[in-house]
Amino acid sequence: MSLPPGFLDELRTRLSLVDVVGRKVMWDARKSNQGKGDMWAPCPFHHEKTASFHVDDRKGFYYCFGCHAKGDAISFVKDTENVGFMEAVEILAGEAGMPMPARDPRAQEKADRRTLLAQVMEQAVQFFRLQLRTGPAAPARAYLARRGLEPPALERFEIGFAPDAWQGLWDHLRAKEVPEDLILAAGLARPSQKGGRPYDTFRGRIMFPIRDGRGQCIAFGGRAMDPGDNAKYLNSPETELFDKGRNLYNLGPAREACGKGQPLIVAEGYMDVIALSEAGFGAAVAPLGTAVTEEQLRLMWRICDEPIVALDGDTAGLRAAHRVIDLALPLLEAGKSLRFALMPEGQDPDDLLRAKGPKAVQALLDQAWPMVRLLWRRETEGKVLDSPERKAALDKALRARIATIQDPSIRSHYGQEIKELRWQLFTAGRRKAPARQGAGAFRRAPGRFSRFGAPPWQVEKGAKDEARQSTLVAAGDGVEAVMREAVILATAATTPDVVADFEDALERLDCADPDHARLRDLLLRHAGADPEVLRREIDHALGPDALENLLSLRHVAITPCVRRPGDIDMARMTLAAEFAKLTAHQGLQAEIEEAAEDLSDVADEAVTWRLGQAAQARNLAAHGSHEDRTEYETGPNGARINRDERNALDALLGRISYDKRRK
Repeated sequence: MSLPPGFLDELRTRLSLVDVVGRKVMWDARKSNQGKGDMWAPCPFHHEKTASFHVDDRKGFYYCFGCHAKGDAISFVKDTENVGFMEAVEILAGEAGMPMPARDPRAQEKADRRTLLAQVMEQAVQFFRLQLRTGPAAPARAYLARRGLEPPALERFEIGFAPDAWQGLWDHLRAKEVPEDLILAAGLARPSQKGGRPYDTFRGRIMFPIRDGRGQCIAFGGRAMDPGDNAKYLNSPETELFDKGRNLYNLGPAREACGKGQPLIVAEGYMDVIALSEAGFGAAVAPLGTAVTEEQLRLMWRICDEPIVALDGDTAGLRAAHRVIDLALPLLEAGKSLRFALMPEGQDPDDLLRAKGPKAVQALLDQAWPMVRLLWRRETEGKVLDSPERKAALDKALRARIATIQDPSIRSHYGQEIKELRWQLFTAGRRKAPARQGAGAFRRAPGRFSRFGAPPWQVEKGAKDEARQSTLVAAGDGVEAVMREAVILATAATTPDVVADFEDALERLDCADPDHARLRDLLLRHAGADPEVLRREIDHALGPDALENLLSLRHVAITPCVRRPGDIDMARMTLAAEFAKLTAHQGLQAEIEEAAEDLSDVADEAVTWRLGQAAQARNLAAHGSHEDRTEYETGPNGARINRDERNALDALLGRISYDKRRK
């Protein structure tokens, strides 16, 4: 059975030789470099203890320095499975997900035709190179000189010139007795629509031969010399040799340079690739006049695990980067990704090289963005995220992008990274308002007052301001807030799955204790993480005893959901209740503070009504509707308040009366 042209090439492209061989050998970890596809193992073909069997995954070949066995994936399966050539191909095709082609009696004929087409293409390469030395090509040579291309570079990349004539190449090939159908099939000429002779595809253009990974010329790219030409760059049409979505410009040399340790750089055009190569960045490739395709992306990953996409620093370049991201997300695998080097605005790699030299390009490559950061930038740049609705829209867009990732591990890591970036944007970057003179600021002056403070008219004049604060709230009020914070944080730390439901409330939690604030930030940054991972992060940031000390506090230890970590429903109810109590408590404190600031400006009834309402809300939140009635009294407006609040109100009313008598 004969295989159709290109089938084996595609099969080898889809397979990793390391994966094929890895089923039969144990890799030597000391000698192997998996990142570069350079692997060593004891030879499976002869008995040995040393690792003399070498696999070059990028080139797709193996070689044993002991028994001299060598070959590719097909020969390896043949020899290790003791099967024939076609059986080995069938085995590998099944692994690669490629259906075996139906029997084709004309396969050999097609292979022979491809060989003839390749020969025609080589004749065209020689013709275009000779034309670059002629008089009509003087403007083209001047243009190339202005772009910094010296004769050695022209020779290396076989750059030529297509004369501005309708049948220049056609007449040349026909004179060498090349059949007309082969010239047309190679895409070098087009049939006339008016019944005349076929005419050349390329006219008046600088010519760039496009070769496949084996070095065979399969197409051309041509740059127009006429500034008024509708197509600045023109590629060969798709032919039996050329599929523009499955090839890359400069593929062969780039693969070789990657094998020597250079990073794979993906540029936009031929001139960028040539300029990068001449500046020492030999592993540079470019798509062929189209956006990057899935097949091209897989081809890049066969060469390099993390290609760097170097795009022009303009709107079009960013749009191209965004298209690549959308294409790549569903295809990501462990260790296979992309990075993005964004050129300065208005410049491409060639411009930057001529302006600032290779060091400037290397600096950008070293600072290339991971794909997740560019995804975040796309969704947030230029947007004002100042409302819950806009934040929700951002979350929805990011979730939709991440959902396209097929690999669950990578999808999880992207989610964590996005949470980290979101935390930095909405929490870490937000300035906290100056602390109010509230719960945490009120402190009893030692030896001066009783537990709940003395009425202000009994305080000496020098301590008047201090007494005003001390008499408004009990010393225990600030402690209550800290205690509730401790329960909230302990609940979230022991059952981190509930953090996502309370992110907004945690972000607004202004912790009175600095250690609580640091723990809150860690919980937000690692929301949804595995409890063990979260525990390690907390121990690393706050010390190994910080969480144990929090959980050992008596009021924390008796909390049911802390005693039963992982009970999501109980943890959710506990957090909802504690946040409600804390909000009500803070509301009462705010009313007391505002009343203290306006002591001489408001009427008794207004002050007592506001404080009574706040006290009632606080009591309902803290104790529900079935409190112990013996601990509560009726306030001035009918609201039920506890003894501590009664004392604060009495002190405040006494202050009002005292100020009125003075007036």
